[in-house]
Formats: sequence, C-alpha cells, structure tokens
Amino acid sequence: MTDGAELSSFAGGPYDVRAVVAAMRPETKDGFLLDEVPWQHFPHGDRVREAVHLLHTNNSPVRTGAGVVGGMCADDIRAAAVLAVPFLIRIAADARRPYRGGALAEASSPARARYFGVASREELLLHRGDTRHHDLSDDHDDYGVEVTGYPAGWSVAAARAAITADTALLHPLLDDPDPEIRIRAAYALATTADLDLTTRAAFRTRLAAEPDPIVRAALLLATAEATRAHPHPPTTAWIRERWRDRTQAPEVRLAAAIGWLCLTDHPAPDDLRATIDHLATDERAHAMEALPWMAIAGGSRETGLRRCVRKMLHPEQPDPADCDDPWCPHH
Repeated sequence: MTDGAELSSFAGGPYDVRAVVAAMRPETKDGFLLDEVPWQHFPHGDRVREAVHLLHTNNSPVRTGAGVVGGMCADDIRAAAVLAVPFLIRIAADARRPYRGGALAEASSPARARYFGVASREELLLHRGDTRHHDLSDDHDDYGVEVTGYPAGWSVAAARAAITADTALLHPLLDDPDPEIRIRAAYALATTADLDLTTRAAFRTRLAAEPDPIVRAALLLATAEATRAHPHPPTTAWIRERWRDRTQAPEVRLAAAIGWLCLTDHPAPDDLRATIDHLATDERAHAMEALPWMAIAGGSRETGLRRCVRKMLHPEQPDPADCDDPWCPHH
C-alpha cells in the first residue's frame, strides 16, 4: 500500500490478498507451485515462501518453518502469512509429513486477529468479519491496520476464505489418530464460513465418538466459535445443556460454560457459577492450556481458563501484576 492512496483503489487488485487467494488455482495449491504465488507483493513474503518450501521438502524444524507464520501473526503481520494457509493445510493433511502438527497449528493463525490475554465474553470468540458476503470493493474494516499499514481485515477475511475452500481436507483430520491434530483441526475449522452447517455437524459427529476429554472440550469451543460467527439458537441451547450435564467430563462442561457465556448477554446463572467454581481447579486449568483458545487467552501470571473465569464472572477484579520473566509460572 502506498501512502495517501485510497484503500478502495487496491481492492480486487494484485495487492489485495483476498483477490490473490481467491485466484489461486487448485493445481497451484496441490502441486506446491510456489512460484505462481505473488509473495513479493506483501511484507515479508519472501520469508513465508521459504518457510513453506522448507516444510514441503521436509528440511525444516517447525520453529523455522510453520513457526514463521505464527510469529508474523503474533507481530501483527498477516498478509503474506495468509498465502501460506492452503499449503500448510496440505502439509497437515499428509500423514507422511514429519511437521504436519506444526503446520496445522499455524494454518489458522492469520484467520484471527489475535490479541493475547483477551478473555472477555465480548471478545474471546468474536468474528468481526463475514466472509460469506465479503465485497472486495468495501474498505470498511473493523480490525484496523497491521503494523505494516496493510488492512488487517483483508488478511483475516482472506485466511478464512482459504480455510473454507479446504474444509474437505480439514474434516478428515477431526478423526486423526493424534489428539493434537484433532484439536488443531477443530481450531481451524471454527473459522470457516459455515454456510450449510456441515462443519458444525462434523463437530457434533466427532464429539459423539471422541474419547479424549480435552479434545471434546476443543470440539465444544469450536462449535461455540462457529456459532458466534454464524448464530444458530438451537446450537446455543445445546451448548447450555452440555455444561449442565453431570455425565460430561469436567473439561467439557467448563468449555461449554465458557462457550455459552460468549454466545449470550444473559447474566451468568447461579448454577453455571457453581459449576465453574467446583470444576475449575488449577490442575484442570493447566491441562486445558493444550487448547489453543485457552493458551491465547492466558497471560504470564494466569492460565487461560483462570483469566476467562475472572473476566467473564468477576470483571471487577483487576488483572494480576505482569511478570517480565518469560519463565514466570501461571497461577
């Protein structure tokens, strides 16, 4: 983007990452034809291209491969990272790939405007953009701009569109033998434009068969996030019944309670408060850090679950004092 230029003049053109992603040929994505992608049009595109190349050729550990994408998103530089999303999904979908878990962990990073430590009812599962009817000529952007000056909403919308285009590759990962892959697949699929409810139905189907309580909690949070973006009152009511159901694992009930709070503006009922107070032990809070929603919500002095409980049920309580020590333990 050039200084002083009208944003609308770039919409739909070669510097609009939404248009670039939409124009990617299936052969380009499936064949890893990286030279067909205009990485150079977006900040740090050369770094992202190299990371994808290294992951595809199995020559890179995650911290210098897929980790590049996550690191750039954490630094609020998403546009070029979006271009990696289709390739990261294909690496994750290939069981022969040694770094597929790391690739899948980063695939949905550009699809969320990530703000670490955000854990309020208003923000935790919020999708501001709607990729179903996204007009490329529209320069209205609730996300603001990235540190490079690029419109953040364009990056987020393009990433969600890329994930939506590849749901057929992501859905089978909900049944992967590795629980981390199942969790990360749910996390990615939660950002799709769920037009015909197939993704939400896939979460319910997997939940019925899933033996791991942490993965079940992930499926509940993914369902809640998808429902926040695409409201569906019957699903909201279904989630409420999950935290009330004493036969559910504690982690599932906690995830359902948090998800339900994000789907309604009703005051938290007494039975929900009692459920959370009883179930939200320190041990479970640390176990639930395996969920990317909780890992991002937390802070240096708090686990994600503890921060969600405080922000959602006790908003009058102040944030704990920050800790500059990177090894500072969660409490």
